[in-house]
Amino acid sequence: MEILTGKQIYQADKETIKNQGITSLELMERAGTVCFNWIHQRLQGNPVKILIFCGIGNNGGDGLVIARHMHQYGYNVHCFVVNFSDKRTEGFLENYDKLKDAGVWPTVIKSVDDFPEITAQDVVIDAILGIGLDRKIEGFTVDLIKHINTPQSYTLSIDIPSGLFADKSISTTDTVIEASHTLTFQRPKIAFLLPENEPFIYTWEAIDIGLDENFIASLKEVKHFIVEKRDVQSMYKVRDKFSHKGNFGHSLVIGGSYGKIGAVTLTSKAALKSGSGLVTALIPECGYDILQISIPEVMVEVDSEKQIELFQYVSQPNVIAVGPGIGTLDKTISGFEKFLKSNKLPLVIDADALNILSINKKLLELIPENSILTPHPKEFERLVGKWKNDHDKLNKLKKFVTKYKIVVVLKGANTVIAFNDELYFNTTGNPALATAGSGDVLTGIIVGLVAQNYLPVEAAIFGTYLHGKTASLAVSKTGIETFTASTILEYLGEAYLSLFTEDTPKQAPPPASKKPPQDTDDELYV
Repeated sequence: MEILTGKQIYQADKETIKNQGITSLELMERAGTVCFNWIHQRLQGNPVKILIFCGIGNNGGDGLVIARHMHQYGYNVHCFVVNFSDKRTEGFLENYDKLKDAGVWPTVIKSVDDFPEITAQDVVIDAILGIGLDRKIEGFTVDLIKHINTPQSYTLSIDIPSGLFADKSISTTDTVIEASHTLTFQRPKIAFLLPENEPFIYTWEAIDIGLDENFIASLKEVKHFIVEKRDVQSMYKVRDKFSHKGNFGHSLVIGGSYGKIGAVTLTSKAALKSGSGLVTALIPECGYDILQISIPEVMVEVDSEKQIELFQYVSQPNVIAVGPGIGTLDKTISGFEKFLKSNKLPLVIDADALNILSINKKLLELIPENSILTPHPKEFERLVGKWKNDHDKLNKLKKFVTKYKIVVVLKGANTVIAFNDELYFNTTGNPALATAGSGDVLTGIIVGLVAQNYLPVEAAIFGTYLHGKTASLAVSKTGIETFTASTILEYLGEAYLSLFTEDTPKQAPPPASKKPPQDTDDELYV
């Protein structure tokens, strides 16, 4: 799924109006009606008090459409116009008149004295500011946003939480609506996927308002995407009836040190379970018995007694994963540098191998093109330096992969896979994956996919999706706290099978600070 900028959404609006022969007012009516239908389907006439706050732009116009429909269906709705400017859009003015014609005269808010009382039992619909916002909010609107956030009522934002920028970082956190849920039009905004915006985006969904999909598909400048099930389905390689293990590649995993043999064990097993035909582990001699007993299917070669020093192997892999548990002792660093100078095979680089690269950044020049790096944010920071905000981080990420012609899997919630100047955001998974060894398993899954001749960027995308999917599948049975890296391996088969079965929609429980209105059976969270 494409992630569109505010400018691209405006272009899509314009082309839709032109190609479908409709007016901008008709498109606004369509958007507001779709939002109303979403709300109505969940509330089903519930008498809960609903407060709709509308700005004086097109986002406010959408809110006025919702208010009119809610009034016509008998909801206990109260509409407020936030009069922060003397400029009004045509769409706002038209729908303001329509609402009055329907018998509803909105309350105009001109100062803090006009703020209505809001309780935790109320539902708030936020249609104050849309994606066109590109400057800091000032005046009483700041106080209004704080006023809306204070009671922790259920807050539904239309298109984007008011005060949040679609395409850049905010400078202050107390001028943004803390939305319980956001209904965004047609495509998500990149702001929804960034860690810095977590307080404002609990859940979101893109609703279809009928924008021209052919035009969206034609946008060549789209560089940001969300990975969907259909994307990984299209990557999946079906195995031939007469295939054998030699058809599915040979992964070599180089890792481990005294006390850290578990890391390389997890990586090796993950490479095997992701489908690599053969897997060899090059480990310190101290881990030989452990690995042979733990994974009898994996072949083992040994280096020095307690650490990897020589990086020499006799097997014939077609891809190498290096880093899990190797440590950063001097002899390991020296051996790794010699290894990079002589190696010609594609690499999947993780953990301590990344730390060695950050110690001596000249070694980055030795990494073969299309290799895959899998850092967590701190490891990435050590490679590229500190960033000002999440947008700056993404810019650094793009420059980094372009410079070295590699793929980077930047781990975290909404893991980002960067290749060339494109970013792919993975949304499978949950906080259960924040556990020791989770990254080691991801490295193994990815190297196993590369061994099977998936393109590096495909292996990174597919592997990250599967990795996250295991947590999505397992957490209802294991809970978050008891989920371990080994659980990922246990559910990897189910993650593969889920590619070919229908998804059963599951909704995370609501945050304690954003409770749904009473007597709704949590319907707003469906």
